[in-house]
Amino acid sequence: MDTLDEIDRSILRALQEDGRIQNVDLAGKVGLSPSPCLRRVRILEEAGVIERYVALLNAAKIGAGLTVFVRISLTSQDSKTVDHFTAEIQKLPQVVECHLMAGDCDFLLRVVAADLDAYRQLQIDHLTRIKGVQSVKTEIPIQQIKLTSALPI
Repeated sequence: MDTLDEIDRSILRALQEDGRIQNVDLAGKVGLSPSPCLRRVRILEEAGVIERYVALLNAAKIGAGLTVFVRISLTSQDSKTVDHFTAEIQKLPQVVECHLMAGDCDFLLRVVAADLDAYRQLQIDHLTRIKGVQSVKTEIPIQQIKLTSALPI
């Protein structure tokens, strides 16, 4: 898909707001009849613009109310060490984001846990035991100002 027109953008904004919106309602919201609207959604899905549909959960209500950011430094940045680290991180469901970084650390993780004790256990049992990890530095946010999964369209 080369470019998005304004109708595509309207569809994407509406779906980011409510991924469960019925096609008839979506069509009305973006000014199309249902068939062309559904065709456009399918094209956006097939092109990979829409990757998947998910439910956003309230972390506190499912026992994952603590979010921490973890800066990881590795002993080396060779492909074997990096690949091993990323494979091990994939196994940890508490790690909800992992980014390879340029700068002071090698990786930045966003981790969710029930509380500080649960995070500390994850750190002791898993993060510090991954071969190639040199240091683990944890940042604890004191207030969430903004959290969104919506991309600006």
